[in-house]
Amino acid sequence: MLLEALSALAAAGGGALVQAMATDTWQECRERAARLLGRGDPQEEARQEARLERAREELTAAGDDDREQAEVRQAEAWRTRFADLLEDAPQQAEQLRDLVEFVREQTSPGGVAAGRVTVHATASGHARQAVQGQGEQHNTFQAPR
Repeated sequence: MLLEALSALAAAGGGALVQAMATDTWQECRERAARLLGRGDPQEEARQEARLERAREELTAAGDDDREQAEVRQAEAWRTRFADLLEDAPQQAEQLRDLVEFVREQTSPGGVAAGRVTVHATASGHARQAVQGQGEQHNTFQAPR
């Protein structure tokens, strides 16, 4: 039963990474995953971060026809890496659960970042602005009198 749970967690981790690769939350997700996979070794963390970035580049470079296959390949590759991690260090399961939950919290079902948004905008003179971080917005501007 425990082995099945860890296997499911590893699969969820692989899927979460692939989901995060196409979102604004990728940088933090990549850093968290690299720390987890690096197991406290700064050189290994850097190696894992580079590996994660290469995986993202492969995914974003895939054309529409190849994207789904690239996503499946990447999810399986990261599932395997997480399964290996959990086999060697099952105590890391909580950190992997935290990573999966982080991705779920930060992304909507459509894969669009849904986290906190900070916007700084400046206008002068007769300029008008409409700034939005996410969601839907409708603006109507009238010419100054």
